[in-house]
Amino acid sequence: MSEIDKRNRLREEPFNYQITKKGTVIIYFEGKQIKIVKDGKAAQLIEKLNAAENIMEVQLLLAKITGNFKHGNEKTGKNK
Repeated sequence: MSEIDKRNRLREEPFNYQITKKGTVIIYFEGKQIKIVKDGKAAQLIEKLNAAENIMEVQLLLAKITGNFKHGNEKTGKNK
């Protein structure tokens, strides 16, 4: 696990998820919604999340499903 998360970002547990009644999975990063997974992919993800043995595995699954959405070179607003 240490080779995958070299900066130990997943230890901070930045990802959360919510499973809706319809079976979709809503993924949040630091409290902001970033992705909605539907249909077959959602069913596979729910199965993997239920089989995960610890919180680090859950965080890794959520990080992988979201893909490369944050690269570190995003611009901040003028007022920030």
